[in-house]
Amino acid sequence: VTISNVRAYLTYDHSIVHPGPNLNMIVGANGTGKSSIVCAICLGLAGKTAILGRGDKVGLYVKRGCNKGSVEIVLHKAKGNLVINREIHVENNQSTWLLNGKHSSQKTVEEEVKALQIQVSNLCQFLPQEKVGEFAKMTKIELLEATEKSVGPPEMYEFHCELKTFRTKERELENVCKEKASALEKFKQRNERNKHDVERYYEKKRHLDNIKMLEKKKPWVEYETARKELEGVKKSREDAKKQLKTVRESQAPMLKKIQHIDSQLRPIENQMKDKTVSIREASQKCKQKQDQLDRKHREIEDIKQAFSLKQTEAADRQKRISNTRRMIDDLRAELANVGDQSDVTPRINAVNAELRRIQEEKAKMEGEKADMRREKDNLNGECRLLKNRLRSLDDMMKIKEEKLRGRSKDTYAAVQWLRQNKHIFSGNVYEPMMLVISVRNPNHAKYVENHIPFNDLRAFVFQKREDMEKFMMEVRDSQNLRVNSVFAPEESCATRAPSRPIESLKRFGFFAYLRELFDAPEEVMSYLCNQYKVHDVPVGTDQTKAMIKTVIEEPYLKVLYTAEEKYSLKKSFYSGKTSTSNSAVRPSQYLTMAVDAEEKCQLEEQIRTAEKSMQAIDVQMSTMQERTAKLDHCDNELRAQKKGLSEMKGKKRQLEQKISTKQDSLRQMEQGGIDLQKAEEETKAQISAVNSQKVAIVAEFMAHMKLSMEKVYMALETVGMTAEKTKLETDCREGSAELRQACAMLEQRKARLLEMCKGLMRRAREICNMDPGESAVPPDLHTAFSQLPDTMDEIDAMLNEERSRAECFTGLSENVVDEYNRREQEIKNLEKELDEKSNALKTYRQNISEAKERWLNPLKQLVEQINDKFSDFFRSMQCAGEVDLHSENEEEYDKYGIRIRVKFRSSTQLHELTAHHQSGGERSVSTMLYLMALQELNRCPFRVVDEINQGMDPVNERRVFDIVVRTACKETTSQYFFITPKLLQNLQYADEMTVLCVHNGPHMLPPNKWDEKAFTRRCLRRKGK
Repeated sequence: VTISNVRAYLTYDHSIVHPGPNLNMIVGANGTGKSSIVCAICLGLAGKTAILGRGDKVGLYVKRGCNKGSVEIVLHKAKGNLVINREIHVENNQSTWLLNGKHSSQKTVEEEVKALQIQVSNLCQFLPQEKVGEFAKMTKIELLEATEKSVGPPEMYEFHCELKTFRTKERELENVCKEKASALEKFKQRNERNKHDVERYYEKKRHLDNIKMLEKKKPWVEYETARKELEGVKKSREDAKKQLKTVRESQAPMLKKIQHIDSQLRPIENQMKDKTVSIREASQKCKQKQDQLDRKHREIEDIKQAFSLKQTEAADRQKRISNTRRMIDDLRAELANVGDQSDVTPRINAVNAELRRIQEEKAKMEGEKADMRREKDNLNGECRLLKNRLRSLDDMMKIKEEKLRGRSKDTYAAVQWLRQNKHIFSGNVYEPMMLVISVRNPNHAKYVENHIPFNDLRAFVFQKREDMEKFMMEVRDSQNLRVNSVFAPEESCATRAPSRPIESLKRFGFFAYLRELFDAPEEVMSYLCNQYKVHDVPVGTDQTKAMIKTVIEEPYLKVLYTAEEKYSLKKSFYSGKTSTSNSAVRPSQYLTMAVDAEEKCQLEEQIRTAEKSMQAIDVQMSTMQERTAKLDHCDNELRAQKKGLSEMKGKKRQLEQKISTKQDSLRQMEQGGIDLQKAEEETKAQISAVNSQKVAIVAEFMAHMKLSMEKVYMALETVGMTAEKTKLETDCREGSAELRQACAMLEQRKARLLEMCKGLMRRAREICNMDPGESAVPPDLHTAFSQLPDTMDEIDAMLNEERSRAECFTGLSENVVDEYNRREQEIKNLEKELDEKSNALKTYRQNISEAKERWLNPLKQLVEQINDKFSDFFRSMQCAGEVDLHSENEEEYDKYGIRIRVKFRSSTQLHELTAHHQSGGERSVSTMLYLMALQELNRCPFRVVDEINQGMDPVNERRVFDIVVRTACKETTSQYFFITPKLLQNLQYADEMTVLCVHNGPHMLPPNKWDEKAFTRRCLRRKGK
């Protein structure tokens, strides 16, 4: 870089910088614009705003009040300088580019810059002030890539990327080959297991084919057997018909005798029919007479039963009279006893009065219980609402806790420990501020978050220092958790008044001070007021932004917020002028979910009060319930006593009524007596009259029985003749019955066999798939049938044998064979694919081996050179340091990294450089010496380091400065920019150095009026005086 020319840029109206070819020391007080030069170089070389760690919009780098600004960078080249001009427009955050005076695009500029090996995004080459701390946070892998890009040959990083790509593809191919080999082995094993099943399947299929052929032949054999049997049946039927005809001719005399007997039987049967009609009429009359006799018998039984009932009734009446007299005597005796007792009415009245008193008391208690229940229901409802509100606050708190855990797991773990051990602290201890701060309006959370650093948002706040030391000893030292903690000022600053009332600032659009936008516990608010002056930071609106030139002229304002920006104001001690810097307000991430801690405490207290009140009501209701139970017991006892007295009072009247009733019953029973002797005489007379009627009925019955005897004699004669006829008929039937039966059976058998033959023929045709008209076996089947048995027994035996063998092959199906064949094809395909992938893998491994040799050997040499320089620098400072190439696995090329190990005290071991193990000054020294170790190896045109010496102690700063001067001023090294706000006295300088002093103020001369020779003459004159 030979010239840097800026206009309307940050703090500059116009400035031209002429750096030297070696070490350029840019010195100036804070706020004068040193880092602005770094920003100009970065943005002028097409760098991103994110590299600088300041505003994210390029328009923010234009000086306030200007619509546009420009940066011009001149890069020295042997064949002609390269001039890059960038004009930045505030309105749309866009830029226009000129390359050697011609309009160009940003992409073209980036390509030109890249061709010159300039990498403003590489921290090993370009280290802005805001990125100094991030260098130590770089991982070993990131540091290696940055080093390769910065000092390695151009192809080294490309080889590394190529190796990582090859290794990725190699892993993919290895995985593919493993998967293919595994699948191939599984398929082979599975087919090997299924091979036996396939053989068994074909064996079973052979048996099934035999069974099928046997089943086809079987109906033909059955048909032939049935046909032969049918022919035999036809012949037997003809023979039986001939024998039946011969028998019938020999039975003719016996048939004539049977006809003669039938002619004798007819007249006798006619006479018997006439007798039967007469007997039927006589029988009907006999039945009537028999019914009359039965009725007379029942009549006599009824007369006897009536007399017996009268005897029983008389005995029962005498028994009831005796019992009634005895009961009257008992009731009279009891009445005599009751008449001697006193009157119970006064006692009943007293019991009634006590019962009324108890009822009134119970009614009163029920009213009180109803009031208590209503009160408890109201408290319960109120408690439910309070718990719902508390639950919603807890849910919001959980969301905030999850955000905290996502950003800082150690802090979250410490919160959990604190909640379990809060009792061990003597003073107030508060969880991280982001959990206890409650922003009143979520839209204002961004101002609080932008003003309070995250390290303090996640910090625990303690009222007492000893509590903080106890806490840090436990969580940081014992549990090795990285947490932050602060303690509140002893004198509370929570209510500290602002420097001026907010009313005086409302005309500028300010509506509140930052403290008024959120709530926090007193100790937390006290710390924030003391540390970050939240009570004195006003927050404004877009109106404030519009009036910002007027606002920054107001006294007492150091920090302020507009709607979208933060402004910091600093006043110069020399000129009294105010300089400002601004940055965009980042969106809120943690405080949007507002949880009011005071409201939460109030809710918890209200819930406890409501629950105590409900418990008190429960106790009162329990006491009243016990009292109600006692009153119920007394009520029951009094009612039982009243019932006894009432019964005693009415008992005498009841006894008198009972005696009167029993006496009436006795008189009725004595008057209603029965005369048994008279009743007995009447009964005997009735029985004698009925017996006379029975004798007359019996005489008529015997006259009708005579007709029946005549019919009996005729029946005996008919029986003899019928028996003879029956014998003759039987002899005839026996002679021809067997033959007729045989003929009928043969006829039936013939019909059955004929149908069977037809059915078997149809079945045989269907099984063999023959046409309905065909009757001969097809030739192909005839050949197959000839090799099979010809009898049913042999066919059945062979079928049973084949079926038994086929049934032995269980669990087999055609799918097994299909799957076997399909898998055999897949095995062939997999073997082919595996060969292809294996060959590709061998090719990749060969490429990796060649690329590794091209990359790793030069890299080891490069790291060794860096280590030599780095170690020498540390030895010169009486410390130790090493740089090595680190990799846990030589084949994992994306895991290679550069490891920096340092030690600053002889009593310690070498430790890896991290963002946490070393102090800030030690990290700065290590970073600076590593960058100097790269200086002589650097292939980039220049390097920038901004304010890296801020955290160093004077001794280390002097040593580092000497190394920087000694290294960066060599002729073989590239251009170097070293920015610092201060320098120690009596440092060693070199002639090759260029010192650029940055001044700022209202009395500065414009660059075009600056006369370096006149300035030198004035200095010499002053020195001479």
